[in-house]
Amino acid sequence: MTTSLPHASDGADASVIQTLPLFEMMRMRAATTARRHSLHGFAGEGRASAMRWVNQFTHTHRRLGPDDREVVSPNNDTVYSNAWLDLSAGPVVIDSPDMGERYWTLGLLDAWTNPFAYVGRRSTGNRAQRTLVHGPSWQGTVPAGITQVIAAPGDDIWLIGRILVDDDGPDAAQVRALQAQLRMERLDGSDAAVRVDTALDAADTGVPDPRLYRATVDAALQRNPPPPGERLLWPPAAPEALASALPAVYAGLRADQQPHALGGGWAIPVLVRTHWGDDLHSRARIARNFIGALGMDEAMYPTAEVDVDGAPLHGARRYALSFAPGAGPRVGAFWSLTMYRRSDCLFVANPIARYSIGDRTPGLRHAADGSLTIRLQADDPGPDANWLPAPRDEPFYVVLRLYQPHAEHLEQRFAYPPIRPV
Repeated sequence: MTTSLPHASDGADASVIQTLPLFEMMRMRAATTARRHSLHGFAGEGRASAMRWVNQFTHTHRRLGPDDREVVSPNNDTVYSNAWLDLSAGPVVIDSPDMGERYWTLGLLDAWTNPFAYVGRRSTGNRAQRTLVHGPSWQGTVPAGITQVIAAPGDDIWLIGRILVDDDGPDAAQVRALQAQLRMERLDGSDAAVRVDTALDAADTGVPDPRLYRATVDAALQRNPPPPGERLLWPPAAPEALASALPAVYAGLRADQQPHALGGGWAIPVLVRTHWGDDLHSRARIARNFIGALGMDEAMYPTAEVDVDGAPLHGARRYALSFAPGAGPRVGAFWSLTMYRRSDCLFVANPIARYSIGDRTPGLRHAADGSLTIRLQADDPGPDANWLPAPRDEPFYVVLRLYQPHAEHLEQRFAYPPIRPV
C-alpha cells in the first residue's frame, strides 16, 4: 500500500516521478566523486567548484557511522569502493584482485537506477579479474586477458563496490590493501580518469530548485536515454508546474508505506533483479529513500517500521525481535539488522557505537535452546542482552540485510518474526 501522490492536471508529477531517479543519480555523482586526483590534482579551482574526477575509484576505509550523511540508509557491514564511469569516450577496464573467501561485489547501476550487472563473489567469483565495461556506441575488439564484458545501456554508470569488513582494525587493514588493487584504465593501459562538471552542490540534499532540476535532467537525458519501451514524459506540458510538483512528489515518496508486505510488520522496499520495468513509482521511491540498493539476488532488505500491533516503532518504547531456534535468516554470505532514524534515514548515534547487529557481531548471545533475541530500545537493557540502540523519543525503522539470500527469502516463503513491545 502506498500513499496517494498529488496529480497535477498537466502531468508535472508524472514527469517528476519518471525523471527523479536521473536527478538523484546525478546528485549522487556530485556527492561521491573525487575533487582531487592523486597525480593530476584538483578537478577544479576552489572548494565551490562542481568539477569532479570520474573513471577512478574512491574508497571508504572504515564502516560508515552517524556523521556520514551522503547516502541514505547506508550499510554498516562493508566498506565502499565507489566509482562513476563516463563511457562517452570509450570503454574502461576494471582490475580486481583475488579476494580469497571474503564477500565482495561491484554493483553497476545505470543512470535510471537499474542494477543491471555485477562483478563479485556471487556472480563472477573471487579470483583476480579484468572486466571491460563499454557504452552503447562502442563496437571495438575485446583485447586478450579480459575476464568478462559488460555492455552498459548509457554513458553514465555508478559502480558501488562493497567489501565485507569485520572490524576497524586488523581486518580493515587487510581490506584496505585489497581496495588499493582496484584499478581502472583505458584499453591501451592509460589512466581512464577524466574531469566532469557535475553542475550541482554536493552538500544540498533537499528538494531541488525547479530550474536546476530541469537543467540536470535535460543534460542527463542526452547521455542516458530512457530504457527501451519506456515513453518519455519529459518535459512536463506546463514546466512552471515543477515548482509545486517537486516538493509534493518528494514529500509523498518519503512518506510512502513499504509496498511488499512480508507479514509480522515487515515489508520489502526493493523487489528488483536487474531492471525496474514499468514500475516507475517504485523506481522513484527507491531513488528518493534507498538509492544504490542492489538487486535481490545479491541482497535483500526487509524493513520494519511498525511493531506486531501495527504501531510505528518509536524510541520512547522498548522492543524485542526473537528468532526461534533454527529459524534465523537463510543466507549464503551474512545478515545484519541495522537501525535508522525515520526523520533522515541515517544511523542512530549511541553510547556503544553500534549501528547494526548480526551473525558476525562479537559476543552475540543465543539462548540455551538456540533462539536469538535482539533488543531495540534507547536505554541499555543490560550486559546479557543483544542490544541495538534506538533513538530516544523519536520514530525509527530497522533493515534486515540479507546478502546472497536463499530461496526462502527470494520466493517470500520465510516467516519473519514480528517486533514486539517489551
